Amino acid sequence: MKNRWLIAVSAVGIHISIGSVYAWSNFTNPLIDEFGWSAKQVQFTFSLAILFLGLSAAFLGHFVEKYGPRKAGLLAAGFFGAGIIGSGLAVNVGSLPLLYVTYGVLGGIGLGVGYIAPVSTLVKWFPDRRGLATGLAIMGFGFAAAISSPIMDSLIKSVGTANTFYILGVSYFAIMTLSSLYLEKPPVDWVPAGFKAKVEAGKTKQDLSQLTANESIKTSRFYYLWLMLFINVTCGIAILSAAKPLAQESIGLSTAEAAALVGVLGIFNGLGRIGWASVSDYIGRPNTYTTFFVLQIVIFAILPHTTEAILFQVLLAIVYTCYGGGFASIPAFIGDMFGTKQLGAIHGYILTAWAAAGLAGPMFAAWVKDTTGSYAASLTFFAGLFVVALVVSLLIRRDIKKLRSKQAAEANQFAM
Repeated sequence: MKNRWLIAVSAVGIHISIGSVYAWSNFTNPLIDEFGWSAKQVQFTFSLAILFLGLSAAFLGHFVEKYGPRKAGLLAAGFFGAGIIGSGLAVNVGSLPLLYVTYGVLGGIGLGVGYIAPVSTLVKWFPDRRGLATGLAIMGFGFAAAISSPIMDSLIKSVGTANTFYILGVSYFAIMTLSSLYLEKPPVDWVPAGFKAKVEAGKTKQDLSQLTANESIKTSRFYYLWLMLFINVTCGIAILSAAKPLAQESIGLSTAEAAALVGVLGIFNGLGRIGWASVSDYIGRPNTYTTFFVLQIVIFAILPHTTEAILFQVLLAIVYTCYGGGFASIPAFIGDMFGTKQLGAIHGYILTAWAAAGLAGPMFAAWVKDTTGSYAASLTFFAGLFVVALVVSLLIRRDIKKLRSKQAAEANQFAM
């Protein structure tokens, strides 16, 4: 029997590596300056990586369930390492299409498989603390920007952009490989000590259902979850991808100060993942998501009119916590709604929302920047999207209420 907390540590190792994608903005200006590419062209690399993250998660979710998290983790290490190393080659030859293929496609596939493999496994190891467990792993994904951003900035200045990709690619491959070797699913029907007694005593709620991935997509609650994640990611990822130039534009930070801010905000991204996911174990996943949307409606409406540096950074920090918290809470939400029978595959399907958002959010923000010379107009649009998300977060409660009533009726019938 493996130690479930060491499984969590291994998951963090993988997520810290692949989460470096969030520090992509460190490469934006160096690539523009070196090759004369537009902000939109450079931004498409990041968007493509997120697109293939979602697509690979959807198509390879069944691979994770069939072959287990260890083989899936090793597959992710191979793709992600090759993608980052290949990006160095793309920069050396000055090829934007090759950068799209290496960082966007290969790196994106590694992102998708590496993301779902440890998370779906942790939900099974921690039925008693789903939010906390998934928050721990996905926290690593959020903290990666805080760790990677200053390292990337320093490496780019000292050894150049291409060599930075080479060094990072080899390092991430090694970390992900070592972490993957400890991953393993728990034995069939395994639960932690005392868990069954808590369920029987009503202290822990049962899952609403136990569905396969293909059964889940026939329910309305699957699409409610998809849409909530899509909107939260679209708006948040647009800010993440443009955080450095946005800070320089809005409050006049220098390049070094803006890079430091990206790193600091990465800490809030990580804290939001563990913090909100842990809170969701107590207040419930529906209440957690409703809170995300109420907060961000207000913040995105205020941000375009904020020029005071401290307030601007505080508002961005809150957005980062909600963005990270949405990712960390969704696997537990999936478990609550559909059970753990094929959680990895369902999680993969849901993450197509991330793929779509990764393409829509940054590209829309970059288009607004190229068209108007400012990111401000996109922020107001995102505030409107969060109103839609708030409505959806209220609608899903109807499904939950109906399923709980049905579950209670069946329990009473069985007792009779």
